[in-house]
Amino acid sequence: MKEQNRMKLSLKKIHHIAIICSNYERSKKFYTEVLGLEIWQEHYRAARDSYKLDLKLHDNYIIELFSFPTTPARPSFPEAAGLRHLAFEVDDLTAEINKLEEAGIPHEGIRIDELTQKRFTFFSDPDQLPIELYEL
Repeated sequence: MKEQNRMKLSLKKIHHIAIICSNYERSKKFYTEVLGLEIWQEHYRAARDSYKLDLKLHDNYIIELFSFPTTPARPSFPEAAGLRHLAFEVDDLTAEINKLEEAGIPHEGIRIDELTQKRFTFFSDPDQLPIELYEL
């Protein structure tokens, strides 16, 4: 049997991650004021009665935040099929956890990655999408 040629895509980097939120203003505030992402572009799409917000981190476009009039809730936490969580690299996990606590945002305790021995924790966005902070 002839071995098949397998094509590999020539990917360069992740361009962006798309997130659908249930409350646009609440999520916009969370992603900009808590996570500190910057607004790159914001569009209201009248035909869909929805917003599309492009967010960047250090001049890198990373998240498209969408709103729609009715969105189903996340089916379970955190093992629903699909996107499991977003992870952000931080220099000082303790300092970032202190900021979450000052903002009244609950988080899990600090965990240790059994493979790398690095520290990390999880908290959630307003729609319960898990977000990880991973200390390098």
